[in-house]
Amino acid sequence: MQTGLSYDDVLLIPQYSEVKTRHKLDISSALDDGIELSTPVIASPMDTVTGTDMCIALHKEGGLGILHRYNTIDEQLDMYLKVQKENAQCGFAIGVSSDYMDRLSAITHAGAELVCIDVAHGHHVKVKEAIKKIRSVYKKNIHIMAGNVASPQAFVALSEWGADSIRVGIGGGATCSTRIVTGHGMPNFSAVMACAHSSGAAKIVADGGIKNSGDMVKAFAAGADVVMLGTALAGTAEAPGEIVNGNGVSYKKIRGMASKEAQKDWRGRVSVAEGVSHQIPYKGELAKVLHELKTGLKSGLSYSGCSSLSELHSKAEFVMQTSLGAAESKPHIYELFNG
Repeated sequence: MQTGLSYDDVLLIPQYSEVKTRHKLDISSALDDGIELSTPVIASPMDTVTGTDMCIALHKEGGLGILHRYNTIDEQLDMYLKVQKENAQCGFAIGVSSDYMDRLSAITHAGAELVCIDVAHGHHVKVKEAIKKIRSVYKKNIHIMAGNVASPQAFVALSEWGADSIRVGIGGGATCSTRIVTGHGMPNFSAVMACAHSSGAAKIVADGGIKNSGDMVKAFAAGADVVMLGTALAGTAEAPGEIVNGNGVSYKKIRGMASKEAQKDWRGRVSVAEGVSHQIPYKGELAKVLHELKTGLKSGLSYSGCSSLSELHSKAEFVMQTSLGAAESKPHIYELFNG
């Protein structure tokens, strides 16, 4: 039986560093020759995270948004055109049934170059058929992001089917209850590392379980090329939804797309609920949130004596920590004086 590790189960061992200033460290990454990100962050295709405003703002910050698919083709196309009129670029999500080729045709015709096959269980025959069909029609003229997967076998399979990048992570998102409902999944750190050591040629999109910049550092050190964030970007000014005030605190809504509420809204019925809905404190402008994540990421590079993400992956040294070690890793002054 394997041992699965989450980001909280490991730490990076500090190493000798000659980094004299963190400002010049390179945190850029690329999904392919035409999609280079100076900020290696992709916004998750959730309807409470990534709409028009998020895509525009993230593009300006060097990242990438993926427009969610929980709407009509015309609505998603209109969202894409609004992003495009602001001279920004983004990707868009599709499913693997009914109208996915029509949706793909409409938005690629408008100029989109990245499609995300947005499925909870990517190691599936329908995903295989969709990737192969898209590749046969569009050849190499479109970047196919697919997923989600949680094993090296699945990662290799999707890569061989034709995916350019693959979302790695099942059940680790803050609004996801897949592991509880189905009993399936893999702690995300182990999933990313296993896929990074596989023979699959696709880029790795670490998706789920990333709560802060430290988790981002660990994901890149484990082999991720970019990270996909949902909850970390939710609650910002650019995230879809209204600000709600209650008990002197401002909130925005976040919900997993497999939650009962989301399923009722976008398809009028609920099959199996594998997500939850929640309120998240309002965070203000996206630029502020990203600034904190980027500076933390650069600090992480410095502690390992690295100047780039690729160097971090090659030099990283991990140590497992116990539950007491994980508790020690967090600020615990309140426990010392109030415990």
